[in-house]
Amino acid sequence: MSFKSRTGKIFSALTLTLSLLGAPIAQADTTLRIGNQGEPASLDPHFLSGDWENRIAGDLFMGLTTEDPEGNAIPGAAESWTVSDDGLVYTFKIRDHKWSDGQPVTAQDFEYAMRRILLPETAAEYASLLYIIKNGEELNTGKAKPEDLGVHALDDKTLEITLKGPAPFLISMLTHYTAFPVPKHIVEKYGKDWTKKEHIATNGPYKLVEWLPNTHVKVTKNELFWDAANVKIDNVIFYPQEDAAALIKRMRAGEIDCIYKFPSGQIDWLRQNMPEETKIAPYLGTYYYPINTKRAPFTDKRIRQALSMAIDREIIMDKVLKTGELPAYSMVPPGTSNYKEPSYVTWKSMPMADRITKAKELMKEAGYGDDKHLKVQLRYNTDDNHKRIAIAVAQMWKKIGVETELFNSEVKVHYAELKQGNFEVARAGWVADYNDPQNFLFLLESTSKSLNYGNYDNPEYDKLMEDAYLESDLKKRAQIMGKAEAIAMEDAPIIPIYYYVSKNLVSTKIKGWKDAINDTHRTRWLSIEK
Repeated sequence: MSFKSRTGKIFSALTLTLSLLGAPIAQADTTLRIGNQGEPASLDPHFLSGDWENRIAGDLFMGLTTEDPEGNAIPGAAESWTVSDDGLVYTFKIRDHKWSDGQPVTAQDFEYAMRRILLPETAAEYASLLYIIKNGEELNTGKAKPEDLGVHALDDKTLEITLKGPAPFLISMLTHYTAFPVPKHIVEKYGKDWTKKEHIATNGPYKLVEWLPNTHVKVTKNELFWDAANVKIDNVIFYPQEDAAALIKRMRAGEIDCIYKFPSGQIDWLRQNMPEETKIAPYLGTYYYPINTKRAPFTDKRIRQALSMAIDREIIMDKVLKTGELPAYSMVPPGTSNYKEPSYVTWKSMPMADRITKAKELMKEAGYGDDKHLKVQLRYNTDDNHKRIAIAVAQMWKKIGVETELFNSEVKVHYAELKQGNFEVARAGWVADYNDPQNFLFLLESTSKSLNYGNYDNPEYDKLMEDAYLESDLKKRAQIMGKAEAIAMEDAPIIPIYYYVSKNLVSTKIKGWKDAINDTHRTRWLSIEK
């Protein structure tokens, strides 16, 4: 008898004995394997911009507030807070918890992180999200010193944040990775290398095990996380593979447990073959095409308006996607909190035939017609949905004499080009970081820099948005932002295509998954059924 077989019998007998005696039996580690569909640019919260990066960062780090299973803001690294009568000063009590290297998490870590992301030399593209903080914009533009920022550690466990104007969305906004803490003691020691696995420390439910670029990111349970006793999944592996069809095959083979954003073209097959795994839910986001307003001839708003008018969104919803998305005629989705009905484009109810006629007239006024066709390059990142929509749009633009060249690239390259302004018209999408119209409309402010992909610049729009920041009356604030959105929809720096629904595939063995309006599903709330 071999040693292996004898060992097997001995183990079986021991297992039975322990079971009969009521002794605990060690369980194998549970591992969640996610088809994340994107390679992270960084693990540093100050250099992220995509939802695929947010899924990883949100397992590693935790802000003052965090998300519950349904995506609502709840206490995170802060156990409680108070708000001044004028709504401008928030005082947070930092809960007693540690970084994964054993050092305590302090209010100074948050003070340091918020100053760091806003420093001009950091060049964080998402910094403008924190402009609601007093002197946030001034610090980011070199007009104020770090100590002038309205974020101050009053002691190790007390953090005070002062705003420049009332922000009903602040508690929700603080769940976002721009407001995550970073370990001051490590960042100052290792600089840009602080996120390497041999250096990094995290305060979230997981810590980094390895990152093999274009292969996977693996994290493991952080035993020093303040709520580690309730974290049921031991390991998470994020696969960056962007080929959704290949991921579905891997899921069918048992190699993947969850896939974010399955292609709509697969919906009929999925409903027939994987109905229990198919999860479709409302999702607060807008799929749109930014137009480069600084590149001729797209500097002419008549061309931008014509391109938007010529797109038959209903056909895209009914024939291309077929998964419940709604056609979009505004930047802000309907139903967004602290708002009214969005400011739709004025031609929303115009019959399609009339829109084509009007679009042709606008193109003619701009110098294009039968003898001179506009040539457009339409860029999109590698994804079956994006490709199918782009092909449909190109066919629609033919009706107004526009010739379209399609150009695709992987997601990391695609967004890098958009941020540099290296495009004419391109695919983009925005999902709310917090449920408020400001989180959509700030993208079109001239101060939003690389997030304002098309470099839209309208002083009247900027002034209205600035007024909205300072308005404490929610009704008046909504009216101001409504005027701003109306101006943008007339100027057409973007082409809204549809309002999102989340489309995920989730194994039936995963428990705790709930529909979330922001499609945020933190691993700490999930478990895997044996």
